[in-house]
Amino acid sequence: MRYIWMIFVGLLLSMVAILPRLGKHQPAQPATDAPLADPALRAQPTALRTAAGTALPPRADSIVAFGLAQRGTPYVYAGTSPLTGFDCSGFIMYTFAHFGVQVPHSTALLIDVGRPVARAEAQPGDIVVFTGTAATSTTPGHAGIVISNRGELPLRFVHASSSRREPFVKVSQVENSDYERRFMQVRRVLGPGTGIVATARPKLLPAPASTPRVAALPARRVALEEVAEPVPALPQRLATKKYPNATTTAKKKVTAKKLTAKATAKKVLVKTNVSAKKASTTKRKLPAMPVHTTATKRPAAKARK
Repeated sequence: MRYIWMIFVGLLLSMVAILPRLGKHQPAQPATDAPLADPALRAQPTALRTAAGTALPPRADSIVAFGLAQRGTPYVYAGTSPLTGFDCSGFIMYTFAHFGVQVPHSTALLIDVGRPVARAEAQPGDIVVFTGTAATSTTPGHAGIVISNRGELPLRFVHASSSRREPFVKVSQVENSDYERRFMQVRRVLGPGTGIVATARPKLLPAPASTPRVAALPARRVALEEVAEPVPALPQRLATKKYPNATTTAKKKVTAKKLTAKATAKKVLVKTNVSAKKASTTKRKLPAMPVHTTATKRPAAKARK
């Protein structure tokens, strides 16, 4: 038994030593297949001056990697968080906002954000806009983030799909798909000439080195008087309750039924006798018919003259 406890304590101490190191470890973000080939993006300054201060511009590969990390998040209408789900514009807004780039949460407004570029010039970090799923639709209805390098075919993008088969964040392509029919524009929101400036993300305030102590409230001791209450003595013998036997109960029920039947029959008989007496006393006697005993007298014959 002693060895079992020693093994258990050793495992517990090793877990306490390893868990803090695991909490500090952060997984590295996946890199893209190839470096960026956009000379405009390479010539981008290392810092952008904003009204709030200096903030580093977001790299397109970081945005793409962060967007790909959201794959599998379910599609939810008007969703803007990986905890609850995304819609197409909510996914784009959440991904860019993570790097301080503000884009609208509306596909109809994404068609005017940044500046337009040719489809063949699309590069990672651009926004591709499509029409709705209806065959006659001509207005923006869907959007995604380009992940393919410039000039690479097919043009791939990551987006929050609302399809019935795969309603979640996934990667699709434009060529040889229904998205080629629905393609509208490619919008560039990173780099010069877009009119969009990356702002510094808010940072959490560090915790104070020492927490000020709160003064203790004044306390006053109160003496309590002990009151001796008499404790009632317990009975030496508990009262028992006798429960009737099952056979006795059944016999009583049968006897009660018989008495009830006899009483009912007696009542019926009494009612019948009373009704007969009333009928005999209330019977009307018919009056005797008068008897006529007088004989009919013949009229006297007239004397003959």
